[in-house]
Amino acid sequence: MEEIFKKYPILKGQNVPRETFIDFEIFVSMLQQRNNEINIISKKTANNEVIRERHIVDSAQIIEFVDLNSDIIVDLGSGGGMPGIIISIMIKNVKNFIRVHLYEKSHHKSSFLRKVSRDLKLNTEVIQENIFEAQNLEAGTIMARAFKPLPIILDLIDKNFSSYKNLIVFMGKNGEKILEETLINWDFDFEKKKSITSEDSFLLNIKNIKKKLNK
Repeated sequence: MEEIFKKYPILKGQNVPRETFIDFEIFVSMLQQRNNEINIISKKTANNEVIRERHIVDSAQIIEFVDLNSDIIVDLGSGGGMPGIIISIMIKNVKNFIRVHLYEKSHHKSSFLRKVSRDLKLNTEVIQENIFEAQNLEAGTIMARAFKPLPIILDLIDKNFSSYKNLIVFMGKNGEKILEETLINWDFDFEKKKSITSEDSFLLNIKNIKKKLNK
């Protein structure tokens, strides 16, 4: 078990249960195996030790922004399950009533997400459809990692969600500029948190999204 802990030095002291680390390792193994057959993440990352920091820990760091009192968490364009599967693993042993909806239009990636969910006994629902075509959606927390540009995500939530608590977005090295430009057309409350896995990145916890009226 100590060997597993050593693979996640950044999460040391974060009060993460040992069962969660074991599930992380099972997921990493499944991801690497499936990635040899279909391209879920870059092969260079998949076959390297950086997979844990770049994908697992990077996803896990948003847990403090996730509303654990809601019934449904939504992951937009879940892909290989980052952050949706990671958050589902983290809440499995503490808030098992919360269901994580994983929206992924790819058949192969959806099949992978279903298998992971079954094998790890996660409370998820894999929804294989284009999220932009879904209507009147309800959620507590909405998550978006490597999905679409911020303005498109905000427009999607404004049009397609009838209720939500907050939106968590991963912002990269051009994040400050994108945020500044987005605020020209959108009003929202936000909290920023520096990423623990990348010097150039940060997280946005967004609430109360409103489109500004054109003058």
